Amino acid sequence: MTFDLSVPSQLSGALLPDLVMMGGAMLLLLWSAWRPESERHQRNVGFLSIGLCLVTIAVIAVYGTRHYTATDGVVAVDAFRWAADLVVLIATMGCIALSIEYNKREGIMAGESHVLLLLATSGMMILVAARDLMIVFLGIEMMSIAVYVLAGLNRRSPRAAEAALKYFLLGAFSTAFLLYGIALVYGATGSTNLTAIANTVAKHSLSSSPMLMIGVALLLVGFGFKMAAVPFHMWAPDVYEGAPTPVTAYMAAAVKAAAFAAFLRVWLEAFPDLFVQWHLAAWWLAALTMVVGNVVALAQKNIKRMLAYSSIAHGGYILVSLVIGNAFGGSAALFYLFAYTLATLGAFGVIVALGESGEPNLEIRSYSGLWSVRPSMAVAMAVFMLALLGFPIFGGIGFFAKWYILKAALQATSPQPKLAIVLVVTSVISAGYYLYVVMVMFMRPREEGASVPPVCGPLTRGVIWASAVLILVLGIFPDAIAFWAETSVPHATVTRANRTMPVLYQPTARSQ
Repeated sequence: MTFDLSVPSQLSGALLPDLVMMGGAMLLLLWSAWRPESERHQRNVGFLSIGLCLVTIAVIAVYGTRHYTATDGVVAVDAFRWAADLVVLIATMGCIALSIEYNKREGIMAGESHVLLLLATSGMMILVAARDLMIVFLGIEMMSIAVYVLAGLNRRSPRAAEAALKYFLLGAFSTAFLLYGIALVYGATGSTNLTAIANTVAKHSLSSSPMLMIGVALLLVGFGFKMAAVPFHMWAPDVYEGAPTPVTAYMAAAVKAAAFAAFLRVWLEAFPDLFVQWHLAAWWLAALTMVVGNVVALAQKNIKRMLAYSSIAHGGYILVSLVIGNAFGGSAALFYLFAYTLATLGAFGVIVALGESGEPNLEIRSYSGLWSVRPSMAVAMAVFMLALLGFPIFGGIGFFAKWYILKAALQATSPQPKLAIVLVVTSVISAGYYLYVVMVMFMRPREEGASVPPVCGPLTRGVIWASAVLILVLGIFPDAIAFWAETSVPHATVTRANRTMPVLYQPTARSQ
């Protein structure tokens, strides 16, 4: 079936998964607000929120298996949209599961906390579906406003208030750059639709237009803030440290995945003829992000700050795949986002499991001798650290994620050997802080007087072990995920000789 997006009813049909998420979130918001706050109530809202995510996944599965398409318009109906939605929804379910037990421990009884995650997710779903710059902006704002509130959710914590304020200021900077960039791109091309922009640039040879170049540069800066790329990362580590831990996991996994998915679609579909112009800036953005993220992470003693800088570094790795500017790099990015989401959810799940009220034990030294008191948590954390490092065998899918990005960088039409070298060197640097956590847990004695971490609840334990098992199993059998990523990436066919619309990535002989 092909949706005619010029017909309102069919546009609504194309947006059905998003509407299911938004409508369900609004109903849950009303139900949550009408009942008094209690631990039981926030738990029930959390379970219903997970149920809504599962219903949305079921709708997406129906759309994906029936291979629906759409005419050119403001949203895409393609495999890439469904793949990105699944990554975001998996991250959302994991974070809600972590939040249910975390909120009980921290005395956060507002059921609206889970609904805010759903509302942010609905913004992400709009964002990854957008084929128009105005819809991109709408999705970013829907996502960001909810996350601003989530960062300051613990009203008794000064660090959370600081995190919310700083994240709001970062978002304001991002919004300003994005809007100015969209305005200039519209001024140069006469459209905000990605397909129309690409065709106009190709038809009128606008690759040297100063207005368009400045607009593209501003868009790159705006997305740089959302992806926490260097030098636009600024307060991102402070926000990650101060926000409630499940919210930090959400920002590190879901927000980053949605931002990169939108960035990938915009760059592949709207600006394929400007590859030479934006390539150098994106190259340096990727290199600086990898170097700064990994080097500064070495000096961190707080595990949330360490994972924050680790997240920045991983953003640099994903940018390597986007610098390539083709579907091969895009499929590597999608594969990496899936692997990174699993490892990040699991790592923050362990932090939640070992945490105490008020989270006073976030120093890495607090994990000394964890093997002797909570061996299962030590093993799980080791799996996640090795996955983020990209270590073979125990790193599971994390190893193949980096391998595919390296392969994409070296086998691209315009190979990037220097950027591949930077990736390898910075990955070696990252061993200094990932293996340090493993060493502290297994090789250092327990600090004198240190309390034994309490046994975590079944939901937190479920997130941790589901993530660990998937990392290991998919590391042994990565082909299914690689094939899924390969056939889910939008591929622009607009060239100076062939001015057709962007179409989906064409399956290879293997997929046929």
